[in-house]
Amino acid sequence: MQFPTMRGLIARRLLVNYRVDPHTLRALLPSPFRPKLVDGFGMAGICLIRLEHIRPTGLPAFVGLTSENAAHRIAVEWTDTSNRTTEGVYIPRRDTNSRLNTLVGGRLFPGMHHHADFHTTTQSNQLQIACTSDDGTVTVSVAGHIAPALPRTSIFPSVAAASRFFERGSIGYSTARDRHALDGLELRSQEWHVEPFAISRVTSSFFDDTARFPAGTVTFDCALLMRKIAHTWHRREPLSIDGNEAG
Repeated sequence: MQFPTMRGLIARRLLVNYRVDPHTLRALLPSPFRPKLVDGFGMAGICLIRLEHIRPTGLPAFVGLTSENAAHRIAVEWTDTSNRTTEGVYIPRRDTNSRLNTLVGGRLFPGMHHHADFHTTTQSNQLQIACTSDDGTVTVSVAGHIAPALPRTSIFPSVAAASRFFERGSIGYSTARDRHALDGLELRSQEWHVEPFAISRVTSSFFDDTARFPAGTVTFDCALLMRKIAHTWHRREPLSIDGNEAG
């Protein structure tokens, strides 16, 4: 079945970003990906996104679905079949509170999804999000508030520089039900706008795992918030693990 173009609203998208030793990241990436670097560091993180009115293009908004979702992401580059360098993200894990997404993910919708419970609290310019997967593999807890600037310790010299970096990562490839391929999905935003978000607390079973990220190889860098962004989702051709299009 051909995946239809989907549209909806990004009610809230929080990007929690870490700078990572590139050698550590390479061990986590399947072919054909390599880490996309910023001043010698790789970038990885968690995308915590609330989607509203998600439905096939052409249908009215009131029939659309709402969901809370978490995607663990690594910024990557790869060389395509035309020998061009392409940018995007590799997503080793997707979690959602939508039972429908877990059912159709990797079948009708690109990318496998795991079910999780989400708890969110919003007050004025403050936000708290907690996520716990049913299988006990993933836990995330984030709290913070909208800020005027990035942390002084961020590798990015400005909000504009960080915005450009993450905007270019609109193509995501994630685990497919076919273990020899990766599902592709592209996010196209009608407007791209990010705000700095100051983190007061962040824990992640993924990034706090010292077996995966030995001490000194991963450091929180910054967080960015997007709100009320109209967008569409487009299927991309799957990639085989060896880097060729799987068609």
